[in-house]
Amino acid sequence: MKQPIVCLLLVLAMGAGPHPDSNRTETDKDRAIDDQRNDYSVVAFTSVPVAKRPNILFCISDDQSYAHTGANGEPQIKTPAFDRIAREGIRFTGAFCDAPTCGPSRSAILTGQHIWRLEEAGNIHSTLPAKFMTYTELLQDAGYAVGFTGKGWSPGRLEPGGRTVNPAGTEFNSRKLIPSFKGMTNKDYAANFDEFFAQVSPDQPFCFWLGTHEPHRGYDKGAGQRTGKDPAKVIVPPIFPDHPVVRNDLLDYFVEIEHFDKMVARAIQTLEKSGQLDNTIVVVTSDHGMPFPRAKASLYDAGTHVPLAIRWPSGITAPGRVHEGLVNLSDLAPTFLVAAGLPVPKMMTAGHLIDVFSNKGQPNQRLFKDNSAAFIAMERHDGCREGGKGYPCRALRTREYLYIRNFQPDRWPAGNPDREFCARYIPFGEVDSSPTKQLLLDNKDKIGFTRFYDLAFAKRPAEELYSIKKDPGQLVDLAGNPKFDAIQKQLSAQLQQRLVETKDPRVLDLDAPWDYYPYYGLRRNPNWKVDQKP
Repeated sequence: MKQPIVCLLLVLAMGAGPHPDSNRTETDKDRAIDDQRNDYSVVAFTSVPVAKRPNILFCISDDQSYAHTGANGEPQIKTPAFDRIAREGIRFTGAFCDAPTCGPSRSAILTGQHIWRLEEAGNIHSTLPAKFMTYTELLQDAGYAVGFTGKGWSPGRLEPGGRTVNPAGTEFNSRKLIPSFKGMTNKDYAANFDEFFAQVSPDQPFCFWLGTHEPHRGYDKGAGQRTGKDPAKVIVPPIFPDHPVVRNDLLDYFVEIEHFDKMVARAIQTLEKSGQLDNTIVVVTSDHGMPFPRAKASLYDAGTHVPLAIRWPSGITAPGRVHEGLVNLSDLAPTFLVAAGLPVPKMMTAGHLIDVFSNKGQPNQRLFKDNSAAFIAMERHDGCREGGKGYPCRALRTREYLYIRNFQPDRWPAGNPDREFCARYIPFGEVDSSPTKQLLLDNKDKIGFTRFYDLAFAKRPAEELYSIKKDPGQLVDLAGNPKFDAIQKQLSAQLQQRLVETKDPRVLDLDAPWDYYPYYGLRRNPNWKVDQKP
């Protein structure tokens, strides 16, 4: 049978600026409104000959920070599947989620857009409006078999957004197992992939989302030590006190990451036995950082810097490389479409990684443009402030600096300390309950703990600035320091430019209704509610 050849035309979408003879000054808001009509047009990239459309196996853990794989340097964790994909493909050292919260991050991955463009989907426990196209839908329309197991797009409700099927694909969750530890689900993710794979026609490409619920809390306390891990050898992040409770909490978290990795390994084995592995783009990553204080639900690296490894023998030149450029996970949607020979909708504002895969040019002068920054955002994570208010913030992460803009610094960043203002009925509800969190709460006034308590829970200024090389844990805020005034202004302008270009309502004086969108999450507090929009 003849193999199809798909060619993509290069379309340059040029913004039409004001006529040179015009005296009218176009504002940021004007440009945003004028551009809305073009969001559904299509932009394609360079001509791509496609001998055979690749399969896609997208493996995503739930709450895993960058450092916590074997290949990325943690000695107490074994991740042979991730390490293999990194060794035989590309290991990314500068990959960042678009939002440090489950639903919004997954929405960004699926749509190839920043969360501030996704209306309700910018909040967790919300919906993903059907008007936002996803790579899964476009691949399915092009003939791909599409499915998912475990945690796909979640948490939230599909129906309010006009959807009836999870955006990750058709659900495969019938296969079960007896979990090795309490806190793990009984879903046999790899067996569910096998069931999906068995239904795919021999000549049909597939796209499968393998999303585990692990290492989301809760954990089986003591599981780490019971598996032979040594708490004395754990690398304790500088945002936590070096304490036995923290060390053991980290070990229990590692056990759940290893469970995810084992599922990935089994799925890879299935592809290898079938002869399909080398025609499959295998991606292994996480939706955001670990479920610990000052990590998940924060814009610091512990909450946003994620592991990412990609293997694709027919599409990646010089495998075994480490890519140090900064990327967002939303870049994956356009990447999958271009790899499949499909045009990319203009509404997908993210870039693609095909040029990174090609590795053209000299090592010190690549032909592809190195992404100079990652952009990260958060609105409402969990309902933990009076009236459903979130903590709106945006960040720009470069190789050298992290710059954060907090739009409502008067609000508690980790949620109100009074649990009466939290839907989950816990204090500082943005931070999941854990032994590490409880350690900080119980010892907040003691020497050696107060500093870490404040890092996790205290209010934050309108702007923050951190030096990555000198302060990788982002502990010393340089914002307002005269020595860094020029850098702060430069990064602020760079972030502002991106927000304007991609039509963030928060900087365009447009309606920004995230504080008032419905909340579909669990409410243990019967008195908590979302205020009506004034």
